[in-house]
Amino acid sequence: MPSRLSKHQISENGDIIALQSLISKNGFLPAKQPLRRLPDIYYQGWEQILDQLPVLLKQKTIRNEVDNLEILTTARLNTEPEWQRAYMILCFLTHGYIWGGDSPSEALPPSITVPFLKVSDHLDLPPIATFAALNLLNFSGTGDDFGDLDSLKALHTFSGSEDESWFFAISVAIEGRGASVIPTMLRAIDAIKYNDYEIVTRALNEMTACIRQLIPLLDRMHEKCDPMVFYHQLRPFLAGTKNMAAAGLPNGVFYDEGDGKGQWRQLRGGSNGQSSLIQFFDLVLGIDHTPTNCHSTGKGNKAPAKLGAGELSFYEEVRQYMPGPHREFLIGVSKLDSIRDFVYSAPNSPAQKRLLQSYEDATKAFGDFRQAHIQLVTRYIIVPSRKPAPSASSGFNLSTASLHSTKEVTKDLTGTGGTDLIPFLKTARDDTYGAGLAAAAVSSHDNADSYNAYALKH
Repeated sequence: MPSRLSKHQISENGDIIALQSLISKNGFLPAKQPLRRLPDIYYQGWEQILDQLPVLLKQKTIRNEVDNLEILTTARLNTEPEWQRAYMILCFLTHGYIWGGDSPSEALPPSITVPFLKVSDHLDLPPIATFAALNLLNFSGTGDDFGDLDSLKALHTFSGSEDESWFFAISVAIEGRGASVIPTMLRAIDAIKYNDYEIVTRALNEMTACIRQLIPLLDRMHEKCDPMVFYHQLRPFLAGTKNMAAAGLPNGVFYDEGDGKGQWRQLRGGSNGQSSLIQFFDLVLGIDHTPTNCHSTGKGNKAPAKLGAGELSFYEEVRQYMPGPHREFLIGVSKLDSIRDFVYSAPNSPAQKRLLQSYEDATKAFGDFRQAHIQLVTRYIIVPSRKPAPSASSGFNLSTASLHSTKEVTKDLTGTGGTDLIPFLKTARDDTYGAGLAAAAVSSHDNADSYNAYALKH
């Protein structure tokens, strides 16, 4: 049964109410399904290329089509859903243009750059294919339950394959299913000021149950998405322009605005690391991701090192790849009372012990979710990277780069978001498990033994 505070308690916390206004009833997904078309025929040139995108990419004629586009104004976009669809369209066209040839294009033409920069500025998003564009704004369903995987499909794909649609749909379903626990956890945080152990405990139990429901969604990836199709037909188009020297973009991409104007940009590609839901879970549970250099790409195996002064961690940086309101939401949540501190400071009573156990269960569930994700990455990226590319594989890109690299470089595969893939994911998993173990250590006053046991297991 959902946790409840009294109306008096809820109404007096304006911060919580303000935060809830930054997201929808579906969490970080839109309140309604995204538009399927832009209503103004003025934009039919964009829509037509998007409709033909899989064929144009297969024939490697996408660049000719885009180069023949006129520079369209954004002044005829009237509603927020229209701006969002325009952003999604331009993300697909951008990545198709960059990666849709025998080698990546180091320049983006004005026909894409000019409207893309304006649309991105309006939505407070970077001009690159983000998690938001590929997932949050790119789905359709048969009902209002966006957590029902079997009713979801992607509006658009690069490959035209069911494999790709299923891949995107799983991320949407995770967002939809996870949205249900967001208001519960906000109420729990509000309950801290009243020292209400019971409400916080019940909320953590609900969070645990919610996360446990997300893991089977990851496990369903194999039903309709083949690892080799994902790795060679989809993944290359998800890559950004940052840390992509090995894939053919040492300087990133030049966004040509025409008339001698433009700028080189190095931006991260879309990845699940840009999910606001995952960062919300981190913030609520107080997961401390100690900054290391695992988020930057280097050669060989390096020992983790502290970030330099003023340097952003991966988690801080990728918030810039989230829609503006979602970023504001996470910043707001980070300023609220801490459930982790509440767990640590609670007296040693039966209620506190129940709270502690619920916190440990929640961090364990979240750690297991991250472990399931690592297993998925192993099956869909690590294993295919060690197999010969299909004869029909596209030109030089993120997937084929690993086949031309030395064995030493191949060991440190780069994610589409520009991270050193496996070290980064394992660190995130270990940080998550460690939060629950640290809480238990504080309670038992046996910190050293708890961390020694943790180190032996991992």
